[in-house]
Amino acid sequence: MEVKKDILWRVYLCFIGMVLFGVAILVKVFTVQNVEGNYWRSMADSLHTRYVNLDADRGTIYSEEGRMLSTSIPYFDIRMDFAADGLRDKNGKIFKDNVDSLSICLSRLFGDHTAAEYKQILREGYKSKDRYFLLKRDILFTQYQQLRTFPMFRLGKNKGGLIAETKNKRINPFKLLANRTIGLSRQNAQNVGLERTYDEYLKGVTGKRLMRRIAGGTFVPVEGYDIEPENGRDIITTLDVNMQDIVETALMNMMVSNEAEHGTCILMEVKTGKIKAIANLGRQPDGSYFEDMNYALQVAEPGSTFKLATVISVLDDKYYTMNDQVNLNEGRWQIGRRTVFDSEPHPGQTNVTVKHAFELSSNVGMAKLAYQSYSKRPNDFVAHLRKLRLDKPTGIDLVGEGKPVIKNTKSRTWSNTSLPWMAFGYEVLISPLQTCMLYNAVANNGTMMKPYLVNAIMDYGQPVKEFEPEVVLDSICTQSTLKQVKLMLEGVVTNGTAKALWSPYYKFAGKTGTALVANGSRGYADKIYQSSFAGYFPANDPQYTCVVVIKNKPHAVKFYGGAVAGPVFREVADKLYAIALEKQKPMRATLAIDTLLAFKTGQGREWKEILTTLNLPMQGNVNNNSWVSAKVDDKKIAFSPVQQTKGSVPNVTGMGLKDALYLLENAGLRVIIRGAGKVTNQSIPGGAQLERNQTIVIELS
Repeated sequence: MEVKKDILWRVYLCFIGMVLFGVAILVKVFTVQNVEGNYWRSMADSLHTRYVNLDADRGTIYSEEGRMLSTSIPYFDIRMDFAADGLRDKNGKIFKDNVDSLSICLSRLFGDHTAAEYKQILREGYKSKDRYFLLKRDILFTQYQQLRTFPMFRLGKNKGGLIAETKNKRINPFKLLANRTIGLSRQNAQNVGLERTYDEYLKGVTGKRLMRRIAGGTFVPVEGYDIEPENGRDIITTLDVNMQDIVETALMNMMVSNEAEHGTCILMEVKTGKIKAIANLGRQPDGSYFEDMNYALQVAEPGSTFKLATVISVLDDKYYTMNDQVNLNEGRWQIGRRTVFDSEPHPGQTNVTVKHAFELSSNVGMAKLAYQSYSKRPNDFVAHLRKLRLDKPTGIDLVGEGKPVIKNTKSRTWSNTSLPWMAFGYEVLISPLQTCMLYNAVANNGTMMKPYLVNAIMDYGQPVKEFEPEVVLDSICTQSTLKQVKLMLEGVVTNGTAKALWSPYYKFAGKTGTALVANGSRGYADKIYQSSFAGYFPANDPQYTCVVVIKNKPHAVKFYGGAVAGPVFREVADKLYAIALEKQKPMRATLAIDTLLAFKTGQGREWKEILTTLNLPMQGNVNNNSWVSAKVDDKKIAFSPVQQTKGSVPNVTGMGLKDALYLLENAGLRVIIRGAGKVTNQSIPGGAQLERNQTIVIELS
């Protein structure tokens, strides 16, 4: 009996345990289905489906005149669905009927496999029933257009199995032009240039696509579950492609010829502060040049172009006028334990005007001006530099602008010689763009403009944000100071370190600069010079400010600012002047007329046409059918009639060959010509009696 009870007790215990275990299972099932159901379903889905990002079409960056500077072009990955109903229908009739011709077409289009090899690739894909078979990566849009016309593919996705995945690649159609300023859009690295600054607008809104996992671990799109991306907005810059080409070419020519390390050239519109062109070239290990860094934004000791800030300070504080005297000490001046040297000695040059010291780019002269004016209150000089905003970045719409350094008496590196050395551009750090901003303010009658690169942000052709010229300082100095400074800058070109750059066609103003640059631990032993030129043109009505800064190779034979940076400025100015010639009035204050043109005798109608076309000043009236001689009188072209009496030998002295022949041959004379140019002598004088079969000899020179 006891044994039976013991057995029953054990049976009941097992039964109760099984019941409890079953209840536990039911509770767990209920919990999994109802409480944790969403979590586990999402986990299951994640093993079979996932969302991938769909990149939006990135906005295009345009030049001011509407040319594409940076844009996205589509590339395609071509895949095939070998399990498509059409390909499998009727025992694969469509595939079998088209595989040969499709293989031939693919071989001709891509040229990477023979037709037989392509046929084998397609057969293997068909045999495996791969629904996402990769056929070709990164094909161009033109290739994709052809591909869609090929046998089998032209039948569409369901019958032909074609799957095309679109992706975009960023290109700069003008290659090197303004490459660093426009910037790069890179998938696995940080963007630079405008691509980085305006990335928020350019990139658009990313979409999503649901992908389902199939055999082999491959994911394929699930139709109807795409969230379409929103395309990025377009950027209209201030850059001008033609001007950029001029600037880039001029800089490149000098960089190559002088084997320079790196350089920059900036072109700014005077009235607005728009950057019309900006070139940055660095020498690569193979000797070529590329836009590898935005050198226009990098700070360095500027050298003599900084002297403009010095003269503005001393003139504005009325310590000096441009006609006051300063002693150059023949180009050498010792102060404390250091000696200031001019780049070239000035034997016999002791007391000269402030203006001429500036024209000669005398370090001694500028150091004395600053020291004698501010030695007791050096921070007054520093305050002027800060007023000129030389201690602040320009704020241009580019990331990575260097931070300028303008020391004061509390700075750790300040010494008794800091003030005079700062006066000629040492112991300060500013960028070429800051130099451009200062010179542009002088050109703009004292108003300092903020430099900027973007005119507008566009969405489907409509502006969503526009940028206007911004004044950062109403006046950098008094009008009296400004007038003197302009004359000094013009004097550099006519009577100073840049006189070799003088142009007979238009007037420009500027300042050369040559700074010795330290080379790391080697210091100044390698004689590396930074050459610069900053100026504006035309001087009487400034349109553009241009700054050129070039760092030369060690021990370069040619390194002065007037010989290296100056010619780049002149080439840019010459070409822009030529482009704008028809739109602008003569840029020189005095006439610079070709003497062959100015003093030729000709018909009135032709002279009128010439004067109208070239927009040259004239005094008096000219009869269309009369013959006149021309001369310059009181800065205008004046005319006097040339009398031609019927029956007399015409007076052709001063005429060109065409007009002389016209008159002489119509008068019945046989003409012998000697020389070229305009008529200086005729064997029979004008007004003599005409005779039959006369021969006249005309001499031209």
